[in-house]
Amino acid sequence: MSSGVFGAKADGGRALRVGVVGAGVMGSNHARVLAGLPGVTLVGIVDPLPEHRARAAALVGCRAFESLAQLCEEGVDAITIAAPTHLHHEIALACIARNIHIMVEKPVASTVEEGRGIVDAARTAGVTLMVGHVERFNPAVVAIKQAIAGEDILSIGITRVGPFPPRMSNVGVVIDLAVHDIDLIRWFTESDIVEVQPQLSSAVAEREDIALLQFRTASGVLAHINTNWLTPFKARNVTVATRGKYVMGDLLTRQVTECFGFKPDGSYSMRHLPVGHDEPLRAELIAFLDAVRTGNEPAVTGDEGVASLEIAIRCLEQPPKPAASARKGPRRVAG
Repeated sequence: MSSGVFGAKADGGRALRVGVVGAGVMGSNHARVLAGLPGVTLVGIVDPLPEHRARAAALVGCRAFESLAQLCEEGVDAITIAAPTHLHHEIALACIARNIHIMVEKPVASTVEEGRGIVDAARTAGVTLMVGHVERFNPAVVAIKQAIAGEDILSIGITRVGPFPPRMSNVGVVIDLAVHDIDLIRWFTESDIVEVQPQLSSAVAEREDIALLQFRTASGVLAHINTNWLTPFKARNVTVATRGKYVMGDLLTRQVTECFGFKPDGSYSMRHLPVGHDEPLRAELIAFLDAVRTGNEPAVTGDEGVASLEIAIRCLEQPPKPAASARKGPRRVAG
């Protein structure tokens, strides 16, 4: 760990000096949350685009810098990276070279090789590296995880659908959406994914906008993810079947229901589980900064982030098929 953080803690626990790279929607939210955390000084936010810097500065009231070097000159202990994915590797290595602790938004990098490079560099330098899989901090997800603790999990089903996001251009639904749920499957089961069966299609976007993904974990759990950009409304639902219970969670309304006490006649009991009210991003950033302060393993390690990215890329190795309505030429009927 960088000596600055521990020296600060030893002589009175001064506030951690934290910066953000990327002033888009996610980066601006990082800055907003960090600005309100106790024990944190938000040094500023970095973005090469003047309009992004102006918007973030107006929204959060913090300084905005054009380059990472300018931010680092002000002195920072930790940085959250919310820049476009293809820049994660370069920015992360630049921070690590300065002994700055980092949280990198999902996916950790564009490729598995780049992800492993970030993990190896952080480990060698002894700095904290956390990957921003914010869905783990959704109170409904936390309630599901608690409900299935110690259970013999049989299957997991996750639906994550919604309309096409205009901001999206360089990735499809697997990297943008399904990578969240690949991480949740690994976290719920505490097991690696060993089999992948993807079905992908491009209906209205250049990249895959429909994905039906099936998995088997090393522990034998069957799981599937249904995700697309064709649904006119957002839906985020999780179901987990175990030998003793069936748990259903709506990640948007944060309602979690548990079915249990199954009888031979088909009857069973049902109850709603208590769910917290934390803002997921706030809980995530607090967890990251706690890891920085204590030197403990972060809530989502670099290795975990790379493992989920690797599974997502395996899903993409099967090229998407065009939807029937998008195919050109007359339809032919055999006979």
